[in-house]
Amino acid sequence: MSGKVKLIAVDKPGDIERKSFEIIDSEVPEPRRFDGIEWQIVRRMVHTTADFQLIDLVRFHPDAVASGIDALRSGCTIATDTEMARCGIPLRRMTPLKCSVSCLMNDHSVILSAKKNSTTRAHAAMELAADSLHPEIHVIGNAPTALIRLVNMVQEGRMAPPALVVGMPVGFVNAAESKSMLMDSGKIPYIAIEGRKGGSALAACVINALAEVVLAERDLSGDI
Repeated sequence: MSGKVKLIAVDKPGDIERKSFEIIDSEVPEPRRFDGIEWQIVRRMVHTTADFQLIDLVRFHPDAVASGIDALRSGCTIATDTEMARCGIPLRRMTPLKCSVSCLMNDHSVILSAKKNSTTRAHAAMELAADSLHPEIHVIGNAPTALIRLVNMVQEGRMAPPALVVGMPVGFVNAAESKSMLMDSGKIPYIAIEGRKGGSALAACVINALAEVVLAERDLSGDI
């Protein structure tokens, strides 16, 4: 290979994210499939993965964005299905909003319950979260069994529909099917991805995008 690689000039860490968003915007010109806050979410998903195919796979329940933002405004509880997703939603965004983020996968009672009932820990963690945390937002990026149990508990009347479910389990066994269950439930506001793609980082970045909207509102009003 001949010639020199031409690097993009960045002076500060924040410049990388800003420039990345500019590149994404330029490569997906208007009119886009999504606009407003939905585009901010989808753009962050593309930024997290460098996967433009996600634009064709993301699905929004009509109430998802408004319901999720209202929950964040009220200082909600968020439950994740992995520690990776929990760590992917940083305190610098959640603390000003008075929101908490929990993952119960390593809780001792979850481990015991999963062993006793021959279920996955994700299944058991979802039940414990519903009974003890009552999360307004669920972030599921890894475990189809967690999403399946959540949908079933809502359908059974064991728990009320959450304000928002970010449903993005990744993989080959029941990942696509669990997301179809969520989107077909008719009761649960969701942001989801059709098919096998997903992941903890991807699910977490959706909450970060929504949080940035609320943080920007409060910054303009002088609250933070």
